[in-house]
Amino acid sequence: FNVDRGRGAPRMPDLETELSLLPRAHLNFELEVNVADLGSGFRLECTYNRDLYSADTVQRWLGHFEMLLRGAVASPEIPTAELVLLTDTDRERIVAWNATEAAVPGSCVHDLISAQAGRTPDRVALEFKNTALTYRQLQERSDRLARRLRAAGVRPGIRVGVFLERSLEMVVGLLGVLKAGGTYVPLDPAFPPERLSYMVQDSGAALLLTHAEVEGDVPTREVALLRVDEEPPGPEADLEGPAAGGDNLAYVIYTSGSTGKPKGVAITHRNLVNLLVSMAREPGLNETDSLLSVTTLSFDIAALELFLPLITGARVVVASREEALDGHLLLDRLRSSGATVMQATPATWRLLIDSGWQSVPGLRILSGGEALPRDLADELLDRASEVWNVYGPTETTVWSSVWRVEPGEGPVSIGRPIANTRFYVLDERGSQQPVGVPGEILIGGAGVAPGYWNRPELTEERFVRDPFAEGPEARMYRTGDLGRWLPDGRLECLGRLDHQVKVRGFRIELGEIESALREQPEVSGAVVLAREDRPGDRRLVAYVIASEETEAGLRAALRAR
Repeated sequence: FNVDRGRGAPRMPDLETELSLLPRAHLNFELEVNVADLGSGFRLECTYNRDLYSADTVQRWLGHFEMLLRGAVASPEIPTAELVLLTDTDRERIVAWNATEAAVPGSCVHDLISAQAGRTPDRVALEFKNTALTYRQLQERSDRLARRLRAAGVRPGIRVGVFLERSLEMVVGLLGVLKAGGTYVPLDPAFPPERLSYMVQDSGAALLLTHAEVEGDVPTREVALLRVDEEPPGPEADLEGPAAGGDNLAYVIYTSGSTGKPKGVAITHRNLVNLLVSMAREPGLNETDSLLSVTTLSFDIAALELFLPLITGARVVVASREEALDGHLLLDRLRSSGATVMQATPATWRLLIDSGWQSVPGLRILSGGEALPRDLADELLDRASEVWNVYGPTETTVWSSVWRVEPGEGPVSIGRPIANTRFYVLDERGSQQPVGVPGEILIGGAGVAPGYWNRPELTEERFVRDPFAEGPEARMYRTGDLGRWLPDGRLECLGRLDHQVKVRGFRIELGEIESALREQPEVSGAVVLAREDRPGDRRLVAYVIASEETEAGLRAALRAR
């Protein structure tokens, strides 16, 4: 950055003179700004390497600099950090990119599925291994379970733990809870017992839904059990009475917490319905589709896999746990299922490729949960008809943006907001950053959850008022992700602002693991990192100061947690 302190053109008798700046043929820098004092004003020149910067980018920067200068002249007493970069043009573009308003049914999730069952009662809704249920059968079985749950006291506001192995009963169980008006709390039987027990206790679940296969592994006997695979011993209750509405909770799902304990995210029917209806439009799903579901119920993206097909008349093929974890078995299931859509994390897609996957004609891919590297995106484009990158934290209901990936160079964008969703890129003071300038990603709109379960302080910290939207009740969620707007209205995610990491799609607070390690009596210090020594193989590594050789003991202690 250079300032030429000239005095303008020289003055000569009987001559009119002006200063003409010489064009520059060579520079020592990739980027240079020169300010020339012309006497009557200043001229700004920017010279740049066209291999690194585009003309649009440089022009935007000069616009930002102009805003800084105007702000400094108008308010010379304020700190420079408080000067505004955002131009009126940028502000108008961001408003236009966030204009995502769309009509959404006011129904609950199970109401949409019941309506679809009425339209296509004889179409296959669910498949697991060699068994299938039609929409009519799914409706009848979930209605019966809902009546049993009502008889057991389930009403709106009552939480029900769903401790079921992957099966047809798992989906029947979820729908039964929702139809009874309850809120389901997913409990994966493969999770550590201590973690499951904490989820049951923290959520205040009044009942655990299970079946014979895993009944012996339930994490606590202090809560009543109801098995989905046995006939009710007494009369069934009817489904009359208070029903769930859009503002009632559909589920409470637990994610990693920095204090050493997982935290529950509460999601309403209104949140979930907005997601499903938007995703049905784009990337799109209809009656001709089949979706292969591979995600554990305790990962929020499972809600899309199980409910989106059922509100659109499509077919859900539920992969078994063994198939979901074994690349060769999963590849066999993908080929035999006739799936046209599959959603998975980048780690699972690499698992399939490493298992010899070549292509599945007509397959549409949704990849989310962690960043989609360009090299993996290109490999997926070679194997499928469409690849969609999806992004969103659990707190804004699964996915908040989508983008159909195209061949090319550079990072894969996270796309544009889904229906009724707003994205902001803000600086530390809460001001909007201009196009191209990084800041924290905040998300507002219909997907924003009410908050964390029984964590008012954390809710107040992460769910904040949305000053850019109409209405005093508008809120937005601070994602902790670093990102920026691209000139065409897409968003790019640039990583994290904190110590949170993503491993195989799971959001992990490293502090939770460090806290669990430090609680062990032989450990006086611990640090946990996510390392990627081989591309695509990201792993957690703990470094400890211990009074004795305790690797096996520490592994066992962490596994229990």
